[in-house]
Amino acid sequence: MRTQVGIVGAGPAGLLLSHLLALRGIDSVVVEVRSRAYCEARQRAGILENSSVRLLREAGLAERLDREGLEHGGIYLQFAAERHHVDFRDLTGGRTVTVYAQTEVVKDLIAQRVAAGGAIAFEATDTEVDRLETDQPVLRYTDADGSRQELTCDVIAGCDGFHGICRPAIPAGLTTVRERGYPYAWLGILADVPPSTDELIYAHHRSGFALHSLRSPTVSRLYLQVDPDESIENWPDDRIWDELQRRFELPGSGWDLKQGPVLDKGITPMRSFVSAPMRYGRLFLAGDAAHIVPPTGAKGLNLAMADVAVLAPALDALLHGDDGPAANYSATCLNRVWRSTHFSWWMTTTLHRAPGADDMEAELQLSQLRYVVGSRAAATSLAENYTGYPAIKVF
Repeated sequence: MRTQVGIVGAGPAGLLLSHLLALRGIDSVVVEVRSRAYCEARQRAGILENSSVRLLREAGLAERLDREGLEHGGIYLQFAAERHHVDFRDLTGGRTVTVYAQTEVVKDLIAQRVAAGGAIAFEATDTEVDRLETDQPVLRYTDADGSRQELTCDVIAGCDGFHGICRPAIPAGLTTVRERGYPYAWLGILADVPPSTDELIYAHHRSGFALHSLRSPTVSRLYLQVDPDESIENWPDDRIWDELQRRFELPGSGWDLKQGPVLDKGITPMRSFVSAPMRYGRLFLAGDAAHIVPPTGAKGLNLAMADVAVLAPALDALLHGDDGPAANYSATCLNRVWRSTHFSWWMTTTLHRAPGADDMEAELQLSQLRYVVGSRAAATSLAENYTGYPAIKVF
């Protein structure tokens, strides 16, 4: 079989790339190890930057997003028993973010690709890429029926995440990896209860960080900082709610954290990871295959979308004989990746309590938080980065 672009991975990066290529008249096949049901159910990020929303709209993918997404014009920073609002609209000239879960983005993308006759091979196994240094790279896999398939491509896009097969296919010594692990993790729950807040709450607390996020007018997403080796079995629902109540408490405010049935819970480790360059021969990496950020700054999904917004026109040019944009793909993306990596690191280290931290470190964190809410310049920096910097170039 033959296709112009073989795409490994049916997450947001791979599916959006397939759609953006189709808009340009370019054929692709998406190969995914998981089932469609799994891809449409797994819980991931939930915040879209301003230009990510614009990208989905201009790509014709925002019908349900515009109907169900929750636009937010800021966040709350809570520390020292005080809660402060950071107003994105005021600080950035009207930019906002939108709460719309990655799960829903994936559902929309799969539905669009299927309706358009796009080729997606779910439940593929034994996937491998070969001949990457040639102008006819090969993508092999065993399909759900057990038949071995071989796709000859013009280009292969590795959108298969941190644990995928594409990045390791690059010969040793040709990439540079920068990585940092964090001494804490997030225990996250999805709760069947209306949100207790109109904007996300980022809470710095002496017992550790907490985040109150949203999924819909009736479903809340909440997180607690825990040790990276913590077991979910040690956290029955009552203990989770008690700890959330403690970290979000605002004495004398009248504010109350609503509780409800826990629909899903799990523990997520935190790391920063960047592999460069994001191209080897005719293999291009995008999304988590090339970079990982801690979730504090809500950047992972947006970085994946930003990558493929650059990659689609670059591949279009490459397939028409112009290698210039493809040659610049890695450097263009990494500029934004490193900005988002720094912002995510800054949010994470400012808001989380490091194990064994002394009073000096605690006071330095509080000083930084007071500066953010007290200085328009500092607040603007947070708002500009949170809503997306630099903005994605949309079409």
